[in-house]
Amino acid sequence: MEMSSLALVGNPNSGKTTLFNALTGSNQHIGNWPGVTVERKSGQLKSDKSMIVQDLPGIYSLSPYSSEELVTRKYLLDDLPSEILDVVDSTNLERNLYLTLQLMETGIPLLLILNMMDILKKQHHRRINLKKLSYILDVPVVSISALKKQNLDQLTEKIRERDAEDHQYAYPEYDPRLESALSMIQDQLTGQFPDNELRWYAIKVFERDEAVSRTMSFTEQQQREIEATIKATEKIFDDNSDSIVVNARYDFIAKIIEMCVVDTDDFKMSMSDRVDRIVTNRWLALPIFVLVMWAVYYLSIQTIGTIGSDWVNNTLFGAWIPNAMTSLLNAMGVAAWLKGLIVNGIIGGIGSVLGFLPQVMMLFLCLGILEDCGYMARIAFVMDRIFHRFNLSGKSFIPMLIATGCGVPGIIATRTIESEKDRRMTIMLTTFMPCSAKLTVIALISGTFFPHNSWVAPSAYFLGILTVVCSGIFLKKTKLFRGAPAPFVMELPAYHFPKLTNTLQSVWFRAHAFIMKAGTIIFLSCVVIWFLQSFNFRLQMVDQNHSILQTLGSLLAPLFAPLGFGDWHATVAVIAGLIAKENCVGTLHITFAGSNLSFADALRSTYSPMAGYAFLAFNLLCAPCFAAIGTMYKEFGDAGWTWRAVGYQTLVAYMVATIIYQSSQVFSANFSPVGLTVAVLALGMVVYGLFIKRERPDLGINVSA
Repeated sequence: MEMSSLALVGNPNSGKTTLFNALTGSNQHIGNWPGVTVERKSGQLKSDKSMIVQDLPGIYSLSPYSSEELVTRKYLLDDLPSEILDVVDSTNLERNLYLTLQLMETGIPLLLILNMMDILKKQHHRRINLKKLSYILDVPVVSISALKKQNLDQLTEKIRERDAEDHQYAYPEYDPRLESALSMIQDQLTGQFPDNELRWYAIKVFERDEAVSRTMSFTEQQQREIEATIKATEKIFDDNSDSIVVNARYDFIAKIIEMCVVDTDDFKMSMSDRVDRIVTNRWLALPIFVLVMWAVYYLSIQTIGTIGSDWVNNTLFGAWIPNAMTSLLNAMGVAAWLKGLIVNGIIGGIGSVLGFLPQVMMLFLCLGILEDCGYMARIAFVMDRIFHRFNLSGKSFIPMLIATGCGVPGIIATRTIESEKDRRMTIMLTTFMPCSAKLTVIALISGTFFPHNSWVAPSAYFLGILTVVCSGIFLKKTKLFRGAPAPFVMELPAYHFPKLTNTLQSVWFRAHAFIMKAGTIIFLSCVVIWFLQSFNFRLQMVDQNHSILQTLGSLLAPLFAPLGFGDWHATVAVIAGLIAKENCVGTLHITFAGSNLSFADALRSTYSPMAGYAFLAFNLLCAPCFAAIGTMYKEFGDAGWTWRAVGYQTLVAYMVATIIYQSSQVFSANFSPVGLTVAVLALGMVVYGLFIKRERPDLGINVSA
């Protein structure tokens, strides 16, 4: 059976992935594009298994400025799909049609799919004449709502019934002066490419697209004639060649809109626009963001999430499970060491991590609702304004938003940043944001030392953002990252009520990953930690004060004395956190298991509240878990850059935690000379990096031998 390939193409947020899921159902395969670390999804059409739908990355144009655009363009031109399914957001027709014209220029058969028609119908002042649109573009047009599954049967029938005659369409015709130039360039290309591809390559040559030009073979005479044609056209239009093409496309789109779109009130402000006047206001945006994140952490850490966590910690893993297991093991006559491993090591260690699952799930739910309703896109817009003031790219904040779930996909998301310098810097800074694993540490410290202060948990989030901004200011002054930030353009989707099934599904996937991590990595870590704190180097079972773990922890503990937690318990917890940040909590629970006090009381009797907060700050900002470090290495492609990132993060974490703790000691007049000296040195380095060290001007001089 001959297979047909359908390329699903569209702008980000056009509903392309929703349509892909609806068309393919469970017949999907997910992987990476060969040679490029961009996710690839393909699946069989549910109504016709002979048709393979390829979900291409969301893009705004076919100009290869990002890895997504490069992947899409390469697939369309090299693999030559049977047909392009162009998904267009009908509420943003003007912007989406720019990509449509570029797709038509390739000569590949195309079906135009107007999505989100249900939203357009609610905008009573705006209508699209589908027949006129189809006539002008000379391509078939189908209107659907992928989210509500409206007209999908009509779409699949249209895909299946089309024959070769339907595939023919006329290319968009632009300004006659431009068309004349393109025609002359096409004459020079005749014989190098098939006739249906000549126009695409002629436009690319006219735009001086270097990636395409390198594939051409021209004689010197042809090169002179082509260059003369381009320069003459630039002189006529008084503009650069690539700008001439861009303007020609938008002029063509303006004619389409004039003929096909009826808008009875061009100046009517939508509800999303009214909300944005407040939410993205220059003065109100940041305070609103602070209040929103306070509410998220208040619900997750202080109230609803805590109710569930208290029950899991105190009742389920604090009484029921360990008591039942102890009775069972006693009845079976199990040896004391094995009973200690199961009850104190495995149940105590894993239980202390799973106890925070309700809080983690509540956080995921809140963030999922904010993302689904469109607010998180506004946060990226607001943070772009702030980032640009400090010479940072707003694109860097998108990976940081993703990293609040997990640092690994956050690091991977930096692939969309075109500037290599900005991308590397973002990889270094992304894991400063608190991920779900770090939330267990945040919840432990805020609940143990600051149970009545609702600002401690969100302060960790803002501490991460502040560290990112300050690090960006410093790093941009160094030779490695000097340069103007890349421009940031993004779409602000209309506000809408979040779809409950999508949000709950997202929460479940993330919670499932959290549980699986507890059942594998953390399980093994707890077993190792229990063994090390139960045996000495002669493999004799001893109390924890004479154990291997205590000996190893005591060697490194003095390093953390200026931070306020210079004992072996916290030291080994920090080291275990490199495997997985949740291990910080599990390790502390295991090492304090021999105390006569409850876990929380044991922590409060050992550390001061500000020492606890310094512990939180250090684990929030220091080198991430091994999985994230491995992803860094993969994305950097260089061990040297990976060590730079890990070293920088750890140094920043040490300085911040030292300043926090020693500042509290100064105010309480209870400081030590050594700790204060370290804090002064750390503060001096921060002040120098932010305010004294000057950026050396880039003179733009390129010297070559």
